[in-house]
Amino acid sequence: MERQTITLHGHEVSYRIGGSGPALLLVHGMAGSAATWRAVEDQLAEEHLVIAPDLLGHGLSAKPEGDYSLGAYASGLRDLLVALGVESATLVGHSLGGGIVMQMAYQFPERADRLVLVGAGGLGREVSPLLRLLTLPGSELLLPLIFPRPVADNGNKVSTWIADRGVKIPRLEETWRAYVGLTQAENRTAFIKTLRAVIDLGGQTVSAHDRLYLAAALPTLIVWGDRDAIIPVQHAYAAHESIPGSRLEIVEGAGHFVHVEAPERFLAVMQDFLATTEPLVESDAAWRAMLLESHD
Repeated sequence: MERQTITLHGHEVSYRIGGSGPALLLVHGMAGSAATWRAVEDQLAEEHLVIAPDLLGHGLSAKPEGDYSLGAYASGLRDLLVALGVESATLVGHSLGGGIVMQMAYQFPERADRLVLVGAGGLGREVSPLLRLLTLPGSELLLPLIFPRPVADNGNKVSTWIADRGVKIPRLEETWRAYVGLTQAENRTAFIKTLRAVIDLGGQTVSAHDRLYLAAALPTLIVWGDRDAIIPVQHAYAAHESIPGSRLEIVEGAGHFVHVEAPERFLAVMQDFLATTEPLVESDAAWRAMLLESHD
């Protein structure tokens, strides 16, 4: 995997890319980056072209003023695939990224070979109380106090000391990586805009449930940790019921970052799914038929 950059619509987009074969697009969650996939990307790249972008407002990509909605992210990822000469891909999304790839499959069905949802947002109202509180007016003024840079600097030293001794705590490491990112002012601004686009004080405001029937023909895998404290595992069961033919994998003992906490299990499930399903070939006629059937 190599890190590369491309300029789209005047904004620099950073992404990791490697391998060859059918494409996989790996989309990270809120306050995350492409780094979240490092435990699994090399193995996936053995048989696939793996593309893992930093979403705008995240990681090393630009943090412009503008639209941070699911639709805008979906359009940006479509443009990235087009710019890279990739006609379609299996869309893999974690947390916020799950909501984005569902939106992408809806907006651009011809770009979606398969769909993989990992602790995905957009499947129910419930979400972490902390994220709901951070949507309140004025919360952006408190973020510099919650995420001070000196704490991140000292924490990084402790983290390095622990890692040098061979101790790994994947869930904590992933949470810490997000925390460090939010100590930077431009990241905090993009985080608040993204957060308020999908969550309010009552919970998640965007739901894919009224359109999940459209995924009936799209090979879909749902992966969730049974100890997810950010988005409850009940959302996985509800989505599985709403998408005929979907596969459901609940990983015992894992939290919100299944691909980080249980990479071997995640890889086994992903590789089996990819090997035993065929990419969707959708036509306008089939899409129209599904839309009309929904009104019968």
